[in-house]
Amino acid sequence: MPFWSKNQVEFQKMDEIIQQQPGIHPAKIARELGVSRSTILRRLPSLEEAGYLYSEDNQGRLWPFEQGK
Repeated sequence: MPFWSKNQVEFQKMDEIIQQQPGIHPAKIARELGVSRSTILRRLPSLEEAGYLYSEDNQGRLWPFEQGK
């Protein structure tokens, strides 16, 4: 079982936040979920592996990746 499948619920919560608040900083996601910023940063590669795609701008904000554009 891949690592990310154990955290699917947490990943879905993170995705919902990013989709609802495009351009959000990882620190704000962490506050909303009640976890540390480092937890959010560690989860980002696993999120990609699980199929959640985001881009990060020069200020570290996360944006939903829109395929086909």
